[in-house]
Amino acid sequence: MYAMASWHTAAALLLAPVAALAQDFPQPLADPLPEAIPKGDIVVAAVPFVRAPKTADPAKPVGTNDAYARIQYLMPIPDGSGRLAFNDLRGILYVTDASGREPVVYLDLSDQDVGFYNAQYPNETGLLGFAFHPQFGDEGRPGYGKLYTAFTAVPAGFGSNIEDAVLKQLMFYVSGQDQEDVIREWAAADPAADVFDGTSRAIFRNAQFAATHNMGTIAFNPYASEGSPDFGLLYASIGDGGSANDPEDNGQDLATPLGAILRIDPLGGSEDRAYGIPADNPFVDRAGAAPEIWAYGIRHAQHFCWDEDGRMFINDIGQDQVEEVNLGIAGGNYGWRLREGTFATAFGADAGSAGIGSVFPLPPTDEELFVYPIAQYDHDEGYAIGSGFVYRGAAIPALQGRYVFADITRGRIFSIATDVLRPGHPAPIEELRLTFDGEERTLLDLAGFGNTYHGGLRADLRLGLDAAGELYLLTKGDGWIRKLVAMPDS
Repeated sequence: MYAMASWHTAAALLLAPVAALAQDFPQPLADPLPEAIPKGDIVVAAVPFVRAPKTADPAKPVGTNDAYARIQYLMPIPDGSGRLAFNDLRGILYVTDASGREPVVYLDLSDQDVGFYNAQYPNETGLLGFAFHPQFGDEGRPGYGKLYTAFTAVPAGFGSNIEDAVLKQLMFYVSGQDQEDVIREWAAADPAADVFDGTSRAIFRNAQFAATHNMGTIAFNPYASEGSPDFGLLYASIGDGGSANDPEDNGQDLATPLGAILRIDPLGGSEDRAYGIPADNPFVDRAGAAPEIWAYGIRHAQHFCWDEDGRMFINDIGQDQVEEVNLGIAGGNYGWRLREGTFATAFGADAGSAGIGSVFPLPPTDEELFVYPIAQYDHDEGYAIGSGFVYRGAAIPALQGRYVFADITRGRIFSIATDVLRPGHPAPIEELRLTFDGEERTLLDLAGFGNTYHGGLRADLRLGLDAAGELYLLTKGDGWIRKLVAMPDS
């Protein structure tokens, strides 16, 4: 387990020497991306697929929104069964199938003695992600029956039955440790069963100083063939540790896994670790660097995925200004907290404390070799980028080969062409037009519910994918999973 770095309050970052007040600071950009995202010609229909069971939060601290079910990811189980799995942050992993049959509880972490904890900030903590090993259904293979979950847990030494969020917060101030992100391996006795029965072990633990910007996607590259260097390696995104503006500068610190994409061999453990370190990880030989790191400089990449050509797409949620789509590059530094999109932050522009929260033009030269986005949008268009996939299904020919991604808050669905993508040269974005029961409407109008971040309504939208490459909309406010299909004659 990684030790915590010393925690600094956000207020300390806002203090500046009196002498600095006389300096001439660069001017922030009033509107970093003034061009509005247009609605394109692609019209898709969203049809009801299955509704998640209604769940409840264990506590209601300030800021908790009233989600019907905190559904986050929907992915196929890679065993040829046609089954789909989706998770609720409140600790439950469900199984359904391509016909949309009634969901079955496959695994409930709150019933397991694993330290599961989501009471302090239910909006963003809990069962954060899941991944089935590509050999899950292959009897006799090392990955047979293996499933991995990422979740938040009480810090080691605090016990596993803490229910009082206020007491938990008090313990944070004493310890400097707010929670832990855990990856746990589950070994199913019968992988074909719809209810888990088997054993488990924790393979990765990392402490955080705040309850936000946790782990997001954990996944195996579905296009890596057996025998290739990437086959059976587990990738995981983990945020910068929480709070605003990365107060510990974790994004630029290779000594911590926070603010990074990790890559490990879950079945290759040793006496020193419960997992293996791939020999071709980019920082495996760098002194002082966490060898699990595959890429860094990331704020809160809740989602990443691959296309069939091997390209990796990373969606990184911005701070106050810009949301990013990036191409995954081994060893890449994506710039946070010095960069946000194709702009400098106050920290990267030497703009002083008054500039925090704004963005600035890039300096003439980069001191570091940063990887810049292939697509971006600002907060005139949405507040938080969610999941995305390159569409390879058959139901919507007009979307074939386009990268489709969503804004979590406003429920807008965007797409970009993927034939030519260059970091630092953002591709033009178009918005998909959605219909429900034949009527063109916004998802926010249909499924919006009270937003405790910005006021008004939020859609709390994520995208899912089935084995055929078809796309699904997951909305937390009403708990519905809807499938995207082509409009007649479109």
